[in-house]
Amino acid sequence: MMNDPEKSDSPIVAVKPPNNPGRTGAAAVEPRGGAKGITNENRTTRTPSRTRVLQGLERVRERAKAHRKERFTALLHHVDVDLLSRAYFRLKKDAAPGIDGLTWEEYGKDLEVRLKDLHGRVHRGAYRAQPSRRQFIPKPDGKQRPLGIAAIEDKIVQRAVVEVLNAIYEADFKGFSYGFRPKRGQHQALDALATGIIRTPVNWIIDADIRAFFDSVNHDWLMRFIEHRVGDVRLLRLIRKWLTAGVMLNGEVLPTSTGTPQGAVISPLLANIYLHYVYDLWADRWRHRTARGRVIMVRYADDTVVGFQHLADATRFLAELRERLETFSLSLHPDKTRCIEFGRYAIRDRGMRGLRRPETFNFLGFTHICGRSRQGAFLLNRRSRRDKLRATVRAVRDGLRRRINCTIPQQGEWLQRVVRGFNQYHGVPTNCSSLQVFRQSVIKAWLWTLRRRSQRQRTTWARMFGIAERWLPLARVLHPWPERRFAANHPRWEPGA
Repeated sequence: MMNDPEKSDSPIVAVKPPNNPGRTGAAAVEPRGGAKGITNENRTTRTPSRTRVLQGLERVRERAKAHRKERFTALLHHVDVDLLSRAYFRLKKDAAPGIDGLTWEEYGKDLEVRLKDLHGRVHRGAYRAQPSRRQFIPKPDGKQRPLGIAAIEDKIVQRAVVEVLNAIYEADFKGFSYGFRPKRGQHQALDALATGIIRTPVNWIIDADIRAFFDSVNHDWLMRFIEHRVGDVRLLRLIRKWLTAGVMLNGEVLPTSTGTPQGAVISPLLANIYLHYVYDLWADRWRHRTARGRVIMVRYADDTVVGFQHLADATRFLAELRERLETFSLSLHPDKTRCIEFGRYAIRDRGMRGLRRPETFNFLGFTHICGRSRQGAFLLNRRSRRDKLRATVRAVRDGLRRRINCTIPQQGEWLQRVVRGFNQYHGVPTNCSSLQVFRQSVIKAWLWTLRRRSQRQRTTWARMFGIAERWLPLARVLHPWPERRFAANHPRWEPGA
């Protein structure tokens, strides 16, 4: 008589069916007992808390997409220890420390205890944001850009809050906004701009830049914009703490009544939220209701390029944009904002009026030029900006001076990473000449460094070319044509393509 499996307390035994069961005398396989400690309970994931966080944020994302005007009043509970841990490991390991002096590695020595303590302080309101450490970095034009380096705990909490807020705002942001968004980057913005210029009747381009945007953000307007979607008082209080934490310069803490510190983890998202309400919604409505011709738009952070079919639309848009920005404490940079004739028919139209070739404009490190292919068709040429290229070459020379006593393989490994990184970003079609110029400039700088190491042995050009062939990657186009990649990433059958 067989035992009832539901009433038996013995462990389950797995029995494999006999080999060739259809044949007479087939031998049954020896039964195998279950592994020790394994029961009939459903298996769970190794990190159930992490799964719950991701599922919770996914529900927030779906809710935000389905209800575009709903306010979320309970969000801070998503910031748990597991999300803080994920935020910690997503930070840059070699980033400079803030005023606390703690580096990424030092904070991670007792990570679990520190994160539990941080989580408790955040949820009971005892967390205090620390001032950012002010540091200046040189710009290609000779000026200096101020950066705010936050403390390690501020970075962790900000990264976790960014992940929660992204679940809401990724459903709201417009498609022509590319700066500092998940699964979007600079080359996608460049592809969208190039495709718009090539495939639409764009004849005029407005290259607009907001003057000192990150230093001019109005805190009251920003909080009002955030409150459109976020109703969690504790999360709003956190954001307000980061905005008013101040900066430390020469040992003195300076208060901040406007702006968001460049370099802070949460600053790019706050900038996108601010510009979403100040610029994106207004510009999208303007091109659909006011413009008489075709309009294309691409925005990356505070840099925006708008293409128009008619000059009247471009002139009116620029005038109304100035008024719109002044309402929210912003202004356009007078030297970096221009309206130029640019597009598929710009060369022909200007030639008929006896004018020179169309002007060029810069966007995301590239100079955009109206050109022609060998067959005479319109060709959008993109070249690396000369000032950016020269600044990179100067940085390479400074790096070689610091490594003048290193061996050739050590110098070669470093230069190999530099040249490869330059090619990976600037290796777009029509830019091969800039890649060759940069590689040749690196070879010259390297030769100068090797000759400075000794007065007796002078490295010849023949030996230098051999060394460069061994270590420096060749100039090579690594990106496809922009309109092809844009079409692949945005098929026409997709909604809103």
